[in-house]
Amino acid sequence: MNSSTKKILRISVPLLLAVFFGWYTFSKLPIAEIIPYFKSANFSWIALGVFLGFLSHLSRGYRWKFMLEPMGYHIKLPNSLMAVFITYLANYGIPRSGEILRAAVLTNYEGVPFEKAFGTIVAERVADLIVIFGIITMTLILQFDFIYSLLEESFQPIKIIIGGVIIILLIFFLFFVLRKSNSKIAIKIKAFLSGLMEGIMSIFRMKQKWAFIFHTLFIWGMYVLMFYVTTFALKDLEGISIGAILIAFIAASFTIAATNGGIFVYPLAIMAAFTLFDIAEAPSLAFGWIMWTSQTIMLILFGSFSFLFLPIYNRKKSLEK
Repeated sequence: MNSSTKKILRISVPLLLAVFFGWYTFSKLPIAEIIPYFKSANFSWIALGVFLGFLSHLSRGYRWKFMLEPMGYHIKLPNSLMAVFITYLANYGIPRSGEILRAAVLTNYEGVPFEKAFGTIVAERVADLIVIFGIITMTLILQFDFIYSLLEESFQPIKIIIGGVIIILLIFFLFFVLRKSNSKIAIKIKAFLSGLMEGIMSIFRMKQKWAFIFHTLFIWGMYVLMFYVTTFALKDLEGISIGAILIAFIAASFTIAATNGGIFVYPLAIMAAFTLFDIAEAPSLAFGWIMWTSQTIMLILFGSFSFLFLPIYNRKKSLEK
């Protein structure tokens, strides 16, 4: 498979999935039942949820500075914040393309080598992954019997273990082959990985480790809190359990990582999670759309502004010098 074919597949597959889930969603969407929930929703709670989401993004932009400083790069906070919003906006088009653009912003405007900037982003994702695993662990403790019964019905544990072992062995094999090779491609890959690792290892060399940990927990705390407070916007979700909220939050988070910003799939994931707790489909789906729409509007507005203002901001800085 050549590079152009891979590029086409990377773009077309997520878009086709979005189209499929869009068709599926709207073919099953009880619009007449959902519209009343939008009309009767308490928009004060929705606005608070959007504000909490905004705070998490600001914290993410500020946290990035801690990871770049050990490598000698002191970036401007506005550039970091705008790069973060550009990331989210770009991911609505092509999943994970935003991370590349985010690193490219620092390369273009702050002089940070791309592989090092990208390495810090990978390190951020590792830290975020640890936190989401912590949330999953807490959810498992709170809802162990319920979740175990679901997994037992859907998966065979032995298959999961064998699959994991095969993947680990394959990674070690590829690493061994790459380490021994002296081809031009292997040398370029090793140089890229070296810069990547320097960015990842910056998490262990930063002076403000506790500030980094605080912001990491704050980011995810805001994510969960924005999800929670938005449930107050719908009367039908009053008294919803923390277990239902955490399971729906986890399910929705994975749809954002796997698709174009969770488009069409995000509300379905929330509905599927809530219905496990005997919550009616209509308010569950309505809540999913309210959550996704409110956060998406915020990200589109700030992401678009960042795209437009980023070159203007840096041009002014250049003139001042």
